[in-house]
Amino acid sequence: MLLAIDAGNTNVVFAVHDGSEWRGRWRIATRADRTSDEYAVWLLALLAHAGLKPAEITRCALGTVVPAALYNLRRLVRDWFNCEPLVARGDSVDWGFEIRMDRPKEVGADRLLNALAAHHHYTGPLIVIDFGTATTFDVVGEGGAYVGGVIAPGINLSIEALHRAAARLPRIGIGRPQAVIGRDTVPAMQSGIFWGYVGLVEGLVSRIRAEHGGPLKVIATGGLAPLFAEGTTVIQHTDPDITLEGLRLLAGRNPPPIFHKTTLPEALKNETE
Repeated sequence: MLLAIDAGNTNVVFAVHDGSEWRGRWRIATRADRTSDEYAVWLLALLAHAGLKPAEITRCALGTVVPAALYNLRRLVRDWFNCEPLVARGDSVDWGFEIRMDRPKEVGADRLLNALAAHHHYTGPLIVIDFGTATTFDVVGEGGAYVGGVIAPGINLSIEALHRAAARLPRIGIGRPQAVIGRDTVPAMQSGIFWGYVGLVEGLVSRIRAEHGGPLKVIATGGLAPLFAEGTTVIQHTDPDITLEGLRLLAGRNPPPIFHKTTLPEALKNETE
């Protein structure tokens, strides 16, 4: 079985695939100082609850946009699952497509994983919108090449910034307001967030399509994707597992890294590559 680990800025998602389906998905808040043993206590209990044993995990694919979290996640896999994780990086694995960026090594692993899975399941050309800590738009060409994208502030980040910077604006939840014109502070803020981001999505998709010079499918992922897909006809598909699918596909096209059971030197705690 494959253990897939998607470490984002907000959450780390763990999932197990048995070769035909996902057997479970679990998430924990991202903390760079969380030790491998802390991860293990939590994860092993959830695996046991799902009827899975650590010995059944034979491979691991790991993607992270938090370099400081890599050491402990890698240590978790080595110490508790006795395998070496395949780490998703722009310049050191076989992605199966061209990365048309000035510095491929700096492209977030999640963006490349989304591009890989989106092209496999929906075929290009297309745009993947990921509603995460940042809201990203990633463009995939006809043959699957990653051609670039757009990074905008995330929705929760924008809400928090409004609350912190304006003394009289409360922290609000995200939801689709009944009207665009809010008749109180909270409805007005909810309208600005919801319809403002719908406008952002529609505007950027229109400009990307114009610059690309042709039609592009639009796939959305992230926890808020279904909510915003209800507010626009621009989004054609929502796919909550697209990053995990990217990890599964990447593991399928790359040989497992060689694993040697050794004690890692303390210096590797600063490992970011």
